[in-house]
Amino acid sequence: MRLRARSAAGSVVELLIIVAVAVGLAFAIQDFIVKPYKIPSGSMEPTLIPGQRVLVSRITMDFGAPSVGDIVVFHPPQEAERMLCGPIAHAVVSGGSPCAAPIPEQDGAVNYIKRIVAGPGEELFVSKGRVYRCKPRSSTAKCAPSEFKTQPEPFIRPCDERSECNFPVPIKVPAGHWFMMGDNRGNSDDSRYWGPVPTSWIVGEAFATYWPPDRIGTL
Repeated sequence: MRLRARSAAGSVVELLIIVAVAVGLAFAIQDFIVKPYKIPSGSMEPTLIPGQRVLVSRITMDFGAPSVGDIVVFHPPQEAERMLCGPIAHAVVSGGSPCAAPIPEQDGAVNYIKRIVAGPGEELFVSKGRVYRCKPRSSTAKCAPSEFKTQPEPFIRPCDERSECNFPVPIKVPAGHWFMMGDNRGNSDDSRYWGPVPTSWIVGEAFATYWPPDRIGTL
């Protein structure tokens, strides 16, 4: 009887250890490798719809910089929800230039998901929701109007003549920053209003979607 009691107790301890290890691995995977996210709004339609679930690689940033075209999760600047541009907080006027620099502090309690449309040192402006981008020949040079090229963006929801679809005055993305926009160009609070995001604020790249079933696939 004693041997059986000890055996049963040992099995319980073994099961508890297995459960603890499994839970620990699950948390470790979410903290350091892959984390699920739920799409909160329609700013990335038609690519991602509200309620859709995506998987985000948290190790992407450990093996190189992101790229233009990537869909990423990141912490926005402070006051992004009020659509304030920095470093001295102010509101951007639609129809002029997009925000060229964010408020320096991030809002670490909030996650946004957007698409990278321009990278460090590049110039861009927005016309009818489409991004026109140019890489200057040097860090001190500026792009001529003829050097801006329309980006191939078949995934966006087109804009019209509304002011939020047009920011025709070019800006230059600061070094180490990335300009983010939602695919729903007429209904997205993004870098146009609160500025480019530093690389260190990027959580990871969204690489797959797993819910709802009819949208399962890679991004």
